[in-house]
Amino acid sequence: MSDHTDHHAPEGLRTRGTVVVVPGRGETRTTYGRLAARLAADAYRVRVVDAPDLDAGGVEAPDGTEAALARFGSLLAEAVDGTTGSEGVREPVVLLGADAGAAALAALLGRTGRLPGGRRPDALVLAGLPGRTASGAGTWDEELDVRTSCPAHRGTLSGDTAVRRGSLGQALPKSLLAAAYDAELGVPALFLVGDADPLADRDALGHTAKSLPRARLSVVRGAHHDVLNDVQHRSVAAEIVSFLETLRDGLVPLVTVETSAW
Repeated sequence: MSDHTDHHAPEGLRTRGTVVVVPGRGETRTTYGRLAARLAADAYRVRVVDAPDLDAGGVEAPDGTEAALARFGSLLAEAVDGTTGSEGVREPVVLLGADAGAAALAALLGRTGRLPGGRRPDALVLAGLPGRTASGAGTWDEELDVRTSCPAHRGTLSGDTAVRRGSLGQALPKSLLAAAYDAELGVPALFLVGDADPLADRDALGHTAKSLPRARLSVVRGAHHDVLNDVQHRSVAAEIVSFLETLRDGLVPLVTVETSAW
């Protein structure tokens, strides 16, 4: 069975880059089908991989985080290289993670800035990076309320038998979150967080974003923890595409608002 799901740019259009999506706690590749299809429709090559396995081998054991990140890094490098076409891997290469996927990406790239094998991604998108304190989600309905208010996404999660219910109540390793928040990222990074996300630490996110030379923190009004899949998912996808497009022009937005009625 494949450990990834691919979404291709429409036939006849030049592929504008490669995006590899890393799910978070409890999520599957199906969780990101809608987002991946939307990015692919904008002519990006999108590959969704499995959520990182942060438990195997005991992450809290000595060197456990390092071992888990090494495994994750190797799988991620294989996923990127696996998108190679007739012209190689289409650049820019952007890694997009949610929840634990975001934490693992930040921690991994904060060490050497490169994937195993030497590839340096061009940018990161880190969505719903959780705070350092655990927050139990209770029943499945309560966990859904923490995740999203989007009826379609709630249905996707509830109908996917591979989704691990109760996973948001399982705290991420403190060593992993410390590495993520303290990461010195040398590539442009877009942080996405919902202002109704009960698992987020907005102050810590703001501090991390301000400490980086090329970071952008976008706060989504009314969005919950699954900021990529809440009712604002169209606006969030547009924000991601806007960020992707700036990578071609020194992070300068292609559109600036000079006058506004609001």
